[in-house]
Amino acid sequence: MGCEAALEATALNLPEGPLRRCSGCGQLLSAVDEARYQLTMQAFNAPDFNKPPPREVERRRLVARRRLKTVSQLLKKPAADTRVVDIGCSRGQFVGYASDAGYLAEGVEPAPEIAAAARKLGLNVRTGLLEEQRYADATFDAASLFEVVEHLREPLPLLRECARILKPGGVLMISTGNAASWTVATMGARWDYFHIEKDGGHVSFFNLRSIALLARRAGFAVERIETARVKFHEKSDVSGAAYTLGKIAAELLNLPARLAGRGHDMLAYLRRK
Repeated sequence: MGCEAALEATALNLPEGPLRRCSGCGQLLSAVDEARYQLTMQAFNAPDFNKPPPREVERRRLVARRRLKTVSQLLKKPAADTRVVDIGCSRGQFVGYASDAGYLAEGVEPAPEIAAAARKLGLNVRTGLLEEQRYADATFDAASLFEVVEHLREPLPLLRECARILKPGGVLMISTGNAASWTVATMGARWDYFHIEKDGGHVSFFNLRSIALLARRAGFAVERIETARVKFHEKSDVSGAAYTLGKIAAELLNLPARLAGRGHDMLAYLRRK
């Protein structure tokens, strides 16, 4: 995050060792080694990666529509005049949703097989890292990093590149997990999101404070940060009855968690200064 504070071991013990916490901003960091990290990242280039069933496709479309609506409200521009880039776009679902809604949308994806699959669908998707694309300054009105920053050992350079390619006043959306959620307070190290063998490449875990610090250091102001959802069990860890009861309790806490900023799904809207 750009902090100089000491890292402290936590009681969140994972197979590769305890998560470490920045004593300055509370960011949690994995102890996984480089070889294991790289191995788990290979999943994102597998031929069958990210092929959701129709019901999930429709859910994602509705989520994308809400997020794009917020971007339009913040920019005060119509879709047809808004150029959007989705960074780490995978098969380009968000690029497709945005294009269908009238936005000038494109994507960047480092996994070559998956980027090629997106282009076969007729989507404007480039292969490689954002920094390798050499976009001109102030190219885009909006950009998105959906479930990307938790994979990065050092996210600050990427966010600074996002700031460079955005127009002044442009909007950056970031989605990631919230390590200061009620889910983490209840489940601790049992939360799947912490486990690199279940969520490949997850090495950096944010909270509202750390993501706001990251934004400021990269040249952004925070417009809003939303959180949502609570859970108490992974489905595979408990009986069916216990999971059902926990899910009911979690549903009752979803609204309070949202209001308190304690949901485990976090979405930040940042404004390029």
